Amino acid sequence: MNDYKRIEEVIRFLDQHHLSQPSVAQMAAVAGLSESRLHRLFQRWAGTTPKAFLKCLTIEHAKNLLDQSLPVLDAALDSGLSGPGRLHDLFVTMHALSPGEYKAKGEGVTVTFGSAESPFGLCHIASTKRGICHLEFSDKETTAISLPGCWSKASLRRDDASAKRLVTAIFKADKSASEPLNLLVHGTAFQLKVWRALLKIPEGQLSSYGRLAENIGAPGASRAVGTACGANPIAYLIPCHRVIQQTGVVKGYRWGETRKKALLVYESAEGNR
Repeated sequence: MNDYKRIEEVIRFLDQHHLSQPSVAQMAAVAGLSESRLHRLFQRWAGTTPKAFLKCLTIEHAKNLLDQSLPVLDAALDSGLSGPGRLHDLFVTMHALSPGEYKAKGEGVTVTFGSAESPFGLCHIASTKRGICHLEFSDKETTAISLPGCWSKASLRRDDASAKRLVTAIFKADKSASEPLNLLVHGTAFQLKVWRALLKIPEGQLSSYGRLAENIGAPGASRAVGTACGANPIAYLIPCHRVIQQTGVVKGYRWGETRKKALLVYESAEGNR
């Protein structure tokens, strides 16, 4: 059996038995490998560790149960966990929100949104008292805003004046004199890891998807990194525009390749002033 087949067997085993929360030793036995060898091979082929993969399966199962309005306790036990505390820790680690917050879908939270002009076209921006939760560039006006599912039950309030103040602060020429802006993002553990890595890329500098994958300890996962960049909910502030292809080609930006090039030229000019 070659290495790919071994990892395929482990993934199939986890898909069928994740509710029993198998140990790494049990996974290794399925592949006929030592635990350390399984860890290295799994990371190479799947771009993550066996334990992290099991956590993903577990939390997806729990999310399905919560979406069906099951209590958090029942969702935890049915997912093979010892109780709601373990499910809470898993949710916070993997999605940066609690099971209750996930289940609530933003219910009881007011999201203020609006539109304002920026140096790179129209921006639609949304925020809560805890921080900016959405920012996108657009080529057209809108009377609504499309937020991720985690905000589907939030109360929406339009305030273009507030949006203008935020956009002005974001694109302020003298950023050193600006107050830091709080961001409020929800995503998978992998997405959050990629987004944090994006925040470490200095203005005026570039990285590649492959280099970013190496920086987060997932060499070979450049495609998954690209997908996480594409899912970034906060344009510009989480600077996915600073990531280009290994060949140096500036391509792939959900808000337009021309806008991506304009952002890079703007930041390069800022850094040379």
